[in-house]
Formats: sequence, structure tokens, C-alpha cells
Amino acid sequence: MINMSWGKVVLGLREYLYILVGSAIVAVTFNMFLLPNQIAAGGVSGISTILQSFGFEAAYVQWGFNIPLFVAGVLILGGKFGIKTLVGSVFLPFVVYLTRDISPATHQALLAAIFGGVGIGVGIGIVFLGRGSTGGTALAAQIIHKFSGLSHGKCLAMIDGTIVLAAIFVFNIEQGLYAILGVYISSKTIDVIQVGLNRSKMAMIITNREEEIKKVILDKIDRGITKISAVGGYTDDERPILMCVVGQTEFTKLKQLVKHIDESAFVIAMDASEVLGEGFKRG
Repeated sequence: MINMSWGKVVLGLREYLYILVGSAIVAVTFNMFLLPNQIAAGGVSGISTILQSFGFEAAYVQWGFNIPLFVAGVLILGGKFGIKTLVGSVFLPFVVYLTRDISPATHQALLAAIFGGVGIGVGIGIVFLGRGSTGGTALAAQIIHKFSGLSHGKCLAMIDGTIVLAAIFVFNIEQGLYAILGVYISSKTIDVIQVGLNRSKMAMIITNREEEIKKVILDKIDRGITKISAVGGYTDDERPILMCVVGQTEFTKLKQLVKHIDESAFVIAMDASEVLGEGFKRG
């Protein structure tokens, strides 16, 4: 019991460390790439970029939005956000304030959008690994979702789209396009941080020579197989499906082995972004 409690404490501390480190990366990236190049890549950071051009301190703007949004989220949606969201909402602007005098990494807007998007994505991805949030427009999207019925994704897209449009009017259309590029790159980078670079393939194989194919997959690729009962839609005959998950580099070998045994085999391949279990990542 003591060991289990200690394990939970360590896990909790690690999650808070993820939130602090991820928030710090977002803040430093913001000051090094996005803010000095006036790239308002969505979110509260984008709002603060726009308002900084009118003389408002970016960190104060972020606090001014994050804290009221957190309070509104708790009052309207309940206390499900917890202390982790509050930590991210407060700590990120704090680091933005501490690093406000850092030298810009580049004054080329394209480079700033690319590397700023990567940095923001890495930071937010790490925060998500800690099961936390940096608050901001994500909370606003959930509040809008509650009253409008629109999906979270649409609500967030509406908010970020409005911020980018505002950046076009305040700055120029090029800055708006760079902002869109930054948003896209950051979203893709978050996916990489969440699921990793090692993508896998899930193969569904329909064949009349299932025993031979099962044997070569087990012996030559060393992957497990799941047999799924199915019925042909045209003949109503039983046609079992063999399902297996292999690494990207193993998929070509799998296709060759299957076609060597049964040229008429039907193979369906799908991307598996995250696979947990024996032979892949630990859960």
C-alpha cells in the first residue's frame, strides 16, 4: 500500500513537471519567434501578440485572459479542470514575463512561423503528456460548446480563425498567412509528441489460405495475429479475417509474404498512430 501511494506521488510530481517544462517551452518560443515577428498563431498568445502592438504587455494580457477564463470555466462547466489547468494558465504568462527581454532567434517571418510552430507544439504536447492544459482559448471553446452545441474542434477553430483575421487587419495579410502556417505546424507537432514518430500499420487480410499465412507471420515476422469471424456479403460464406499490427518497415515484408502464398488475398492496410502492448510501446 505504501509503495502504491508513493508511486502515485511520483507520477503526480512528474505530471506537474511536464506541465511546467511544457509551459516554459511555449513561453520561450513565443518570445523568441512569434512575438517579435508579429505572428498571432491563435490562442491567447495570439491575442497578446496583437494587443502588444497597441502597447499592452503580452504577459499581462495572457494573465488577463487566462485567469478569468479559468474562473468562468469552473463556474460554468464545473471543477473538472483542477489545479493542473490553473498551474498552466498562471505559469506560462509568468515565464513569458521573465523572458520578455530575450533576443529574437530570427527576424524572418517564415522561419519564425515554422520554428515557432514546432516549439509551441512541443511545449503543448509535453503539457498534454502531463494531463494538463494551458487554459486560454481551449476553455473558451468548451464554454461555447456547452451553449452552442458545436463540436469542440469547430469552436476552437472559430476562435483561432477570428484571432488570425484580427491579425490580418492589425498587421497585414502576410502575417495572417504566417499565423495559419504556425497553427498548422504546431498542431502536427503536438500529434508527434503525443503518439511518437514510430507509426505502425494494421493489416486486415482475407484469404483462403489462412493457416499458411498465419504461420509465416508468426515465424518470419514474429507478430501476433487475431482471427476475426466474418461473412462474405455476396456469397454469405464464412470468410475469417486475419488482423495483425506491424511496424512500418515490416509492412512491405508482410505484403510480399502474403502475395507469395496467395496472390488473390485481399489486404487492407491502415495507419495505427499509437500501439500499446507486447512488441510495441508499454502502456
